[in-house]
Amino acid sequence: MPKAGVPNRTARSRPAHDAPACERALGRAFALLGKRWNGLIVAVLAPGPAGFADLRRRIGPISDSVLSDRLAELAEAGIVDRRVTDTRPPGVQYGLTPAGQALVPILEQVADWADDHLA
Repeated sequence: MPKAGVPNRTARSRPAHDAPACERALGRAFALLGKRWNGLIVAVLAPGPAGFADLRRRIGPISDSVLSDRLAELAEAGIVDRRVTDTRPPGVQYGLTPAGQALVPILEQVADWADDHLA
């Protein structure tokens, strides 16, 4: 229990409000998640891994090249994991990494907020 007057902060928490640090962090997050389709890809992968064709079908009107680019970008960011399956012919499954799984409740909260506050 913290002492009176001393904020209870974990090693990962920020001071009450560090505007420049907040702006940098949000800038990085929205640069990745603000791109069209990236948040939806994470949401579609939330229940479990999926193949490319299944992702394309579940996401809707996205071209193969854009989906491929977005999956590569999310994999580079450590959000999505790409695994080649040991099948004939070989296939590819995409799933969320622990960092991607940590985004799911946040994206759900953003979606709830949008439903409540945006026309």
